[in-house]
Amino acid sequence: MSTEVKIPAVGESITSGVLSGWLKQNGDAVLDGEPIFSLETDKISTEVPSPASGSLQIMVAAGEEVKIGQIVAMIEAAEGAGKPAAKETAATATVTASAKADESAKEEAALSPAVRRLAAEEKISLGEVTGTGKHGQITKPDLINYLERPAKKGGEGLSSEASAKGELKQKPAPAPVADEAPSVPVFTDGRSVRRKMSPLRKKIAAQLVMAQQNAAMLTTFNECDMSAVMHLRSSYQEAFQKRHGTKLGFMSFFIKAVVDALHLVPAMNARIDGDDVVENHYYDIGVAVGTERGLVVPVVRDADKKTFAELENSVGGFAAKARDGKLQLDELTGGVFTITNGGIYGSLLSTPILNPPQSGILGMHKIQERPMAIGGKIEIRPMMYLALSYDHRVVDGKEAVTFLVRVKECIEDPTRLLLQG
Repeated sequence: MSTEVKIPAVGESITSGVLSGWLKQNGDAVLDGEPIFSLETDKISTEVPSPASGSLQIMVAAGEEVKIGQIVAMIEAAEGAGKPAAKETAATATVTASAKADESAKEEAALSPAVRRLAAEEKISLGEVTGTGKHGQITKPDLINYLERPAKKGGEGLSSEASAKGELKQKPAPAPVADEAPSVPVFTDGRSVRRKMSPLRKKIAAQLVMAQQNAAMLTTFNECDMSAVMHLRSSYQEAFQKRHGTKLGFMSFFIKAVVDALHLVPAMNARIDGDDVVENHYYDIGVAVGTERGLVVPVVRDADKKTFAELENSVGGFAAKARDGKLQLDELTGGVFTITNGGIYGSLLSTPILNPPQSGILGMHKIQERPMAIGGKIEIRPMMYLALSYDHRVVDGKEAVTFLVRVKECIEDPTRLLLQG
């Protein structure tokens, strides 16, 4: 008996994707519900589980574009499955094999998607790799160290795709990479590398160009003194972390400040839809997260109703999901305003691009000590430049400046966030 493995529907507007990698090899035994391949679309990357238990027969190679509903593999049921065992020894053998397969599946499931993907691409036998993670779990650096050993693969190391990501320097290859199952087709002549854009990168590119072409985008700047927020964090960090199990970061303060400013300037919480202006009365705030695959913007729902701890847990959870490719489609849609923090990469100042159809995006930047005139005296203060890009079709300059000044006031005097003053 055979069971078809089809590309599942992952969203109303998504009709295709890229089968980015098989988590199992052709002919491997798989269990019902066990992840067997990764699907990458223009919005999310997800792992698809097996619809049945049996032997995996792969029909579509990794790296190929696939349509929703397309058959990419078959699951062949084990011979004699479902029939009563003729002998006790046969039953015992089946139970033993099932237990081993289950144990193997659990060990496989404990690995991160990045580890499974790299192991599949480089055809690494995980039994040969020594894990340094928690409880001996294999980590991505473990695989990289394994591949760096000169005795393995003739000292070739990682594929050129991994090298292009900066994971490991590799000797130039004179011919196209002939990996049997790359996540993205890669070609190199030793001087340059050519690969197809991933669906996510294509989507990001299209969104950025659309934002530039379809909106009257303008950016206004200000700076804020981070002394008060930094003092609060240092004073209450230990108690906050002990009580809530998470660190108190800067992002929760900025989300609170943005929500406060959106209340003050409703135009910033509006968008254009055809010939209409839609003004929102809810506060779902997008927080940009950088990943190896590109920038994604998960949305914190009802940010106005969340505490600082709930906001920090939401942002931290989204960051972990984004790194592991676990974000769901509904977590990436519906935001009314976006915050992006280039400061974590060292950016001192930038002009963020709108996230359509939103009308505003706030750019945070690096905190830098600078001499400031305070009460007629020069003092060294930790300062951050803020940048607000907005759609001038919806928001006037006065409203944009008022919004950004309100964010500045809330950060410089966080008690405003409690007293709404």
